[in-house]
Amino acid sequence: MAGRSFDERWAAAVDAELAAQPPAVAPVLTEPDLAPLPAPVRRYVLASGAVGRPVPQNMRLEMDAVMLRKPGDPGMAATSTQLNWFRSPTRLFLMKARMFGLPVRALHIYREEQATFQVRAARLITIVDQSGESISGAETVTVLNDMCIFAPGALVDPRLAWEPVDDRTATVTFTNGRRRVSATLLFNERDELADFWSDDRPESGDNVVHHRRWSTPMFDYRDVGGLRLPTRGDAVYQRPDGPFTYGAFTLRSVTYDVTEAG
Repeated sequence: MAGRSFDERWAAAVDAELAAQPPAVAPVLTEPDLAPLPAPVRRYVLASGAVGRPVPQNMRLEMDAVMLRKPGDPGMAATSTQLNWFRSPTRLFLMKARMFGLPVRALHIYREEQATFQVRAARLITIVDQSGESISGAETVTVLNDMCIFAPGALVDPRLAWEPVDDRTATVTFTNGRRRVSATLLFNERDELADFWSDDRPESGDNVVHHRRWSTPMFDYRDVGGLRLPTRGDAVYQRPDGPFTYGAFTLRSVTYDVTEAG
């Protein structure tokens, strides 16, 4: 695997996961299924249009992004493709960009409760190479975030433990094997998920892990893939000197229960 490009590694991982977790006949989500959820979460799932559709088993997302390395950075235009599976939580994410005229690839792989994150320029120069407990815990939060934002029909998953806070806020704890992470969800007056934040996704940089709050405010809800979803969102770390938005994402497409990489 080490000598293969990130594109090849991502494609091979997707093919393997499609074989390991092929879509099966899924139950249709009904309104009574939402009864255990806190009121704002129920309203969100209903407003999304997920009721009456099969509970999703996987999804493919295509996004455009502007990524920043530090505050004040002009930003780097990028595109990303990812596939997520829900039965055995898996996230395979490939981002493509150019930096200083060189092609750059970022590859996130999360499966079997373990994660790796690597960034490489010109297929040869390794910029980031992370694995182990810290990145695996952080990526578990990302898996939860993806589910809450892009797969509202999956929020009845028994591995999600919900607690109401008030009429617009709820907390959730996601248990994936030995991984356990929590987040707070904030909903607006239109029953849209407006923000998601967690203290379980530390910021890593310069070989140092900083325990900071991570949030993903969301905007511009539209009909995408038959559901009402946010089409723009930011990725933000709360630093001591103020919030740092290191990524701004625009959703291009989402497809559920895919049977091939696409």
